[in-house]
Amino acid sequence: MPLSRFYTRLFTVVYTSVQNSLGVFDTEEGLEKIHKWTRYQSCFNGPYLQDLDFSSQLYHANTWNTSMSPALDYFSSTKPAPVQPQTENTTIPNCLGTTSDDETYYNARLDPANYSNGPLSSNSATRLRQMLARPGIVVAPGICDGISARCAIDAGFDCLYQSGAATTASRLGQPDLAIATLNDFVGAASMVCSIDPTMPVIADADTGFGGPTMVSRTVTQYAKAGVAALHIEDQVQTKRCGHLLGKQVVSRDEFITRVRAAVLARDAIPGDSDFVIIARTDSAQVLGMEEAIIRLQLAARAGADVCFIEGVRTKELLESTVAALAPKPVLVNVISGGLTPSFTSSEAEAMGAKIIIFSLVSCVAMVHAARAAMQSLKKTGTDFTSAQGMDPKAFFKIMGLDAVVEFDARAGGSAFKDI
Repeated sequence: MPLSRFYTRLFTVVYTSVQNSLGVFDTEEGLEKIHKWTRYQSCFNGPYLQDLDFSSQLYHANTWNTSMSPALDYFSSTKPAPVQPQTENTTIPNCLGTTSDDETYYNARLDPANYSNGPLSSNSATRLRQMLARPGIVVAPGICDGISARCAIDAGFDCLYQSGAATTASRLGQPDLAIATLNDFVGAASMVCSIDPTMPVIADADTGFGGPTMVSRTVTQYAKAGVAALHIEDQVQTKRCGHLLGKQVVSRDEFITRVRAAVLARDAIPGDSDFVIIARTDSAQVLGMEEAIIRLQLAARAGADVCFIEGVRTKELLESTVAALAPKPVLVNVISGGLTPSFTSSEAEAMGAKIIIFSLVSCVAMVHAARAAMQSLKKTGTDFTSAQGMDPKAFFKIMGLDAVVEFDARAGGSAFKDI
């Protein structure tokens, strides 16, 4: 039996069962549910669901019943005017069988206006939304381990970026070529977020590590680890650093599927999560800037909170990207020697960017410092020069020594009275 006929028969059985159990189809609300169910069923031959696995199809097919999932509420009713695509072929394939603006994601709870006033929250995700809703650019230095995170906090930064490349290098000693796994990233994020749970951490999530179900799992695990935001991209699974050559990207539909899966997963987190979804495209170097902007416009309509265009080569291109995606915040990634010019944070802010990350600032500096120290030790037989006068206690102070000693004393301990 053809697969499409199998799905149709299965949906007929499930549909009949639900119809009998709900018993509300004699009402206007019930008729609307029938209408939405029928449109979901007809979507099986559409381009959007071809990119979903069967379990995700069943999940999406049932989201019309708001008692099962809140996600569909955010694709209906009254909402602000969405960002308008620049070309005719820029509609979002979706499971409601329509490509009208009525299906643009909108969650009133997450409206930026709700975060523009009041004291900064102790919840890192909420705090990041507050920072995005208020004046000023968010500057997030790339960290790769606990030492670099401590150094960033010590320098006075109020947001951190967990770079995938830096994490792969520090945890595995490997290049950024899709070698690190979800577990590697979550383990690193858990450690970094535990240092200061109020500090927003934006974390690289690569491609989401699989299909929609894995994207959902990634969002859930990142949120549990204390991460405030993640970015998910449109490269193929065998991805590479966004500033290397030879990148390949998936179709528009598959990219939007990833974004939509991330949004649905966030909205399913109990307790009204403020977790921020950042959509990243690497298509500018593969398909051109026009396609990259279209993809991000579609991602914004699918529910992405922030748009991230990798490899913006000029000031003018960044400014035009910001204009095309307004009012969505835009993130720019600066890597010395990479595809994007070495914009300063103030320059990026003047161009309209809302977040700037410096992905490799810590790990590249650490390579230089460690190399010099090792070469000095090899040559001189001592580490005196490379230590630069820092004794063990001074080093541990940067790692939070005083806070640990103080807590021990408050709890009645005396083990660290003299240290």
